[in-house]
Amino acid sequence: MPRMLCSALPTTRPRSGPVTIEGWIHRRRQLAHVTFVVLRDRSGFAQVVVTDPQVREQVSGLPEETVVRVTGTALENAKAPGGIEIVDPAVHPLSAPAEPPPVELWRPGLGLTLPTALDHAAISWRHPTRQAVWQIAAASMSGFRRHLDGAGFTEVTTPKIVGQSTESGANVFALDYFGSTAYLAQSPQLYKQMLTGVFERVYEVGPVFRAEPHDTARHLAEYVSLDVEFGFIRDHRDVLARLRDVLAAMVDTIAEKAGAAVRTVGAELPFVPEQIPVIHFREALELVGAAPTEPDLAPEHERFLGQWAKSRFDSDFLAVEGYPAVKRPFYTHPQPSDPRWTNSFDLLFRGLELVTGGQRLHNHADYLEALAARGEDPAEYGPYLEAMRHGMPPHGGFAIGLERWVSRLIEADNIRQATLFPRDLHRLRP
Repeated sequence: MPRMLCSALPTTRPRSGPVTIEGWIHRRRQLAHVTFVVLRDRSGFAQVVVTDPQVREQVSGLPEETVVRVTGTALENAKAPGGIEIVDPAVHPLSAPAEPPPVELWRPGLGLTLPTALDHAAISWRHPTRQAVWQIAAASMSGFRRHLDGAGFTEVTTPKIVGQSTESGANVFALDYFGSTAYLAQSPQLYKQMLTGVFERVYEVGPVFRAEPHDTARHLAEYVSLDVEFGFIRDHRDVLARLRDVLAAMVDTIAEKAGAAVRTVGAELPFVPEQIPVIHFREALELVGAAPTEPDLAPEHERFLGQWAKSRFDSDFLAVEGYPAVKRPFYTHPQPSDPRWTNSFDLLFRGLELVTGGQRLHNHADYLEALAARGEDPAEYGPYLEAMRHGMPPHGGFAIGLERWVSRLIEADNIRQATLFPRDLHRLRP
């Protein structure tokens, strides 16, 4: 129900008495002798009952989506939204009468194609079913921060304009930086590693940019990355354990802060097991019937493994560890028993890759060797390698794509449904 304004905002909704509420006119229903107005704001809906002829005439000239203040008397009514209705109202417009919106927000469902919803995102996000999606995303970020703050991590912010483009091998967005070439950051990876040498435990919530020409339902050119890096680990299994705790905190916070949103979209929150099931990459290839020389898992392989994990372990999550070194960045720590493989993993969530994480190299000499093996010039990584030269603990980390997490959680068939203003191959507006 829209907030009720008194001398101080109440912590609970008044059941009766004088109130003032503010919001958008969500829907009007005009009968012979009474007009019902449903008001909407961030907290829900309130029903206003108008019987005064002058006020009814006034309301008839205030279309849906007009912003108003209503002062009246609250009465309990079990049939009204929230169990309360406002009677004897005085209506005060706070904006000019709204023009007809491009989407009918009063309907229970939007009933729009995805392109239409995205074209009119500033309006379509007003619909309760769309708001609920981002309420889940916001609660996810809150749970992410809550857990890491409680575990002694320091939140950091790193540059999004960078001077090198070779961190991940993905395509990058180049730009003119005062006459020099710069790039939009593909990830905060190198910076969060350097800052592990400062704060030991760090995390960041921020945008990353990938100019990869993917026109799929699971890729974006810009997305929100939830990054974690921390020191004094034994190997990548410590990283996976921390990831497990972060995901559990995110799910708990969604239930706490956005439970109503979860119900609105009909989602099912996953159970995060105490230990996430793990298989080696070699075993994963065998399970999906792929050649042992395959360097990566295809989407259909991920879907199969997701179904297998659900059947075998009753788990929505499965970690695939030991990815081939040829498919991992130069800073990835090799598997000590066989350097063809790495101390890294992908976490699958309901059959979709959600997280990449693992242990990093931390000795300067190992970095020089790794870069030489790939034909890269260490001079390109000067500030980064300086951190490794002056004492860096064994460390590792991971990154969660926020929009991919939310889209999979709500079982959306396109990641853009969980993105406020998507950026992809074809979309630069709104």
